[in-house]
Amino acid sequence: MKFSVLLTFGTLLAVAGGIPPISRKYNTHCRCLRAETRIIPPDSLRSIKVTPEGPHCTQIEVIAILVGGERVCLDPHSWWVKKLVRYVQKKQLHQRAGAHPGFSG
Repeated sequence: MKFSVLLTFGTLLAVAGGIPPISRKYNTHCRCLRAETRIIPPDSLRSIKVTPEGPHCTQIEVIAILVGGERVCLDPHSWWVKKLVRYVQKKQLHQRAGAHPGFSG
């Protein structure tokens, strides 16, 4: 009887010890915990991904994928990142418009 209680208690301690603490600083949903503010040269960028704020994360996240495959989080409030996002969105809009021409009557 004592052995089973000790075994159960030991298992609970092992499981509880493996669970990370939950606090306001602990972030399980946002991918970017730290953002780069330095300007990244355009020829180093392969693509960018913008994730809007929502229930998964309370911040907009901008993730740059570099030519070498590395992923870097960019500061979405930085002037150059805002300009980069606008440029990419405008480029994507023009590509979609060209791929799906409207019907002429």
